[in-house]
Amino acid sequence: MSGRISPLSEIDPRAELASNVTVGPFCVIGPQVTLGDGCTLDSHVSLTGLCRIGENNRFWPGCVIGGEPQDKSYHGGDTRVEIGNGNQFREGVTVNRGADKEDGCTRIGSRNLLMSNAHVAHNCHVFDDTILVNGVLLGGHVHVQDRAIVSGNTVVHHFSTIGTLAFVSGGCRVPHDVPPYMLAAGSDNPQIRTLNIVGMRRAGIPEPTVRLIKQAFRMLYREHKPLATIQEHFHAELEGVLPMELMKLLTFIENQRKGKMGRGREAVRMEENDSSEVQAA
Repeated sequence: MSGRISPLSEIDPRAELASNVTVGPFCVIGPQVTLGDGCTLDSHVSLTGLCRIGENNRFWPGCVIGGEPQDKSYHGGDTRVEIGNGNQFREGVTVNRGADKEDGCTRIGSRNLLMSNAHVAHNCHVFDDTILVNGVLLGGHVHVQDRAIVSGNTVVHHFSTIGTLAFVSGGCRVPHDVPPYMLAAGSDNPQIRTLNIVGMRRAGIPEPTVRLIKQAFRMLYREHKPLATIQEHFHAELEGVLPMELMKLLTFIENQRKGKMGRGREAVRMEENDSSEVQAA
């Protein structure tokens, strides 16, 4: 392989490093790490556990990726972290590998920016093109969908989902799902305040679709109409042919309301608990 590897770093000979990898001083790379082409570790970066990392990712000083999950039920299972391409992990970012739940994997997609001291807990899934601002803390099993932005010092409750192109204001405690395209604000139990119009337009969502999502927002959060009534309205108005973005929003709301405590993914935990009870019996 080519690239620049500092002699002051410790790299296990069983680790798989592709070509053109740069490893600065005082880094540690464990035996089960796979590191793709073009990745850069500035200094004092730790990659450990079963960790599969794609191409062109950059890790600033102090990152710890693939550490054991902070979960008392974990007893050394063969869990992992999977990371896509083109991500930036700023100073002090931590990403824990999965616990022995769901599929045992913590996933980071591609082209994400994780700013300083952000934390991604076990079994989380951060999709693509997201921004986690300084000090964001994701509890276990959190999903952050494409192009979402979670502002600084925000804490997201485990099993919550931040929807596509959602925007969460800084300093929030987020105990529930935030639907796609919505802007949530309020330090404790944030409420849906408005739409992320800027984000939708930057993402290239057609203006007629933006207007439909505005209409859905008004019916949901201003007029407080029943979801079934809203679904019937749009199916009648659009003759059953709804834009993908509107379908995504309405389906997300439906799943959220079927869930527990405003978190659609709580069903996953309930299934795990049922399975544990059967095994114990």
